[in-house]
Amino acid sequence: MALKSIFSSLVREVDGTWSTAYRTFNLKSALQPIFRRTASGMLDIDSFEGLVRPHRNGEPVTPGEFFSLVAPEDIENIDSILRTIHILNTGRLNRSRARIFVNFHPGLFQTPAKMRQEVERMRLAAHEAGMTADRIVCEISEKKASDTQMVADFAYHMHDIGFRVALDDYGAGDSDIDRVKLIKPDYVKFEAGWVRDFMQNSAGAALLRVIVSQFRADGIEPVFEGLEAAWQVDLCEELGVLLMQGYVLAKPELAPTSFDTRFPELGSEYFAPSRAERGPAPPAFFREERPADPHPLRQTRTFGKRGL
Repeated sequence: MALKSIFSSLVREVDGTWSTAYRTFNLKSALQPIFRRTASGMLDIDSFEGLVRPHRNGEPVTPGEFFSLVAPEDIENIDSILRTIHILNTGRLNRSRARIFVNFHPGLFQTPAKMRQEVERMRLAAHEAGMTADRIVCEISEKKASDTQMVADFAYHMHDIGFRVALDDYGAGDSDIDRVKLIKPDYVKFEAGWVRDFMQNSAGAALLRVIVSQFRADGIEPVFEGLEAAWQVDLCEELGVLLMQGYVLAKPELAPTSFDTRFPELGSEYFAPSRAERGPAPPAFFREERPADPHPLRQTRTFGKRGL
């Protein structure tokens, strides 16, 4: 795909969003918010993660099934065009500061020329979306980052251009804090299942607190994803984790999404889910270490200002 034809395979939907086509598939863009706890204690949308939602004959298909049917020689172009639609659809939202996390696989680009071409594609997409380079976060899975020096070089190159870098799946496999420090990402996204397991007891929570503190001291922002219960969101505050993502906060939505209406950019408190939506009950250590709250509204309080 030549640089001049980057938009040739894009489809403009009736609602103004962008999708793309591959063989019999229509590839749509879903966005899931990443929330930040602000200094005032409120939760506000900081960023989005771009997720592909394939459809065939109008019916949804799992990403795993779709990618199993993509020809190996087409993976690089599919990878690129998906980043493009996520960036364009984020630009359509009424959010002047929100970033977009897009998956990136440095190993797909075997030559410096191919990498330069991809960077130009991302710059062009960002320009069309009205977004500055620092609002694009290139997310690399640690599971697939076997060559630490290659990933570190990639991160340096992206930073030099103005993009940001996130390392995903920390805690899965042979995670190493020193390795992360070498790569110097802006964000580290912790592997969801690993975090949930460690949140279940006081020893695990203490370890998470130490790791989070080390990353923050090095200027790296931890992100806890896959949060499924309200108590996990509360525990994040105690662990020093400011960036959070998960179904208990907001599920992914196909672009154009309802997030502008539900979570205005200038901020309104995010109310806790109903009892039926709050997810599993907290483990015993989380309940036992906290005295009874004298403020009855805390039982149904918002995720936001504490003590309201």
